[in-house]
Formats: sequence, C-alpha cells, structure tokens
Amino acid sequence: MTTPDNRPDTPLEQRARELYDEAVRRIDPDTAGRLRAARRQALEAARAPERHRARWLIPAGAFAVVALATMMVWQPLPHRGATPSHVAGTAPTTADLDNDLPPDADKTDPNLYQNLDFYGWLAANDSKPATR
Repeated sequence: MTTPDNRPDTPLEQRARELYDEAVRRIDPDTAGRLRAARRQALEAARAPERHRARWLIPAGAFAVVALATMMVWQPLPHRGATPSHVAGTAPTTADLDNDLPPDADKTDPNLYQNLDFYGWLAANDSKPATR
C-alpha cells in the first residue's frame, strides 16, 4: 500500500495500519455508534463558531469605533503654568544646547557627511522668504 504522497509504506507504517484495521473490525456496535455520534458532534461544533463569531463582530467593532473616537476627541490639554523655555523667551538649557551638536561620526550614516558644502551653504543662506 502507498501513502497519499505516493511513497511506499515503511514496515512500521504497515504494522500500524494492520493493527488499526484489526481494532476497527473488533469494535462492538455500541462503541462504534458512540464514536460516530462524537464525530458528528465535533463536526457540528466546528461549524458553530462561525455563527458565534459573527455575533461578536458587531459589538467588538462598535467598541473599537467608540474607543478610537474617544482617543481622537479627548486630547490632553497643555498646562498653562508650564511653558517650554524656548517659548517663554528664556535662555536654552544645557540639554537643548547638547541637541544642537552633530552626532558622533561613528554612530551616524556616512552619507550624511557627503554634501557638507551644501549644508554649509544652506545654513549661511537660510533666511525667511520675503512675503508679498
């Protein structure tokens, strides 16, 4: 006998198949009936979650929409007493000054250093556009 992928059975597979066939022949009718009933019940249960799943899709979708709308509408308001130092007009802190420094050369992409002349020209000529 061959398996579904068209290769011959090994001796172990042949012996297992023989034992299975013998066990099937020796099952009494009551046990066979219970096995058939259990099989039918399992097949019906496999089809049932589709109906139950459809019941949960509408409430779950509605909950997701409400949660998304709540997150979009409810934004945390800025605190009136706490304003950033650069907005208030005070001198920037040392942490702000550290952020203005270029990153270490060994931690950045070498392509960033390719057009340094352009970046220098851009910084020198960076002015606000004239308004009409």
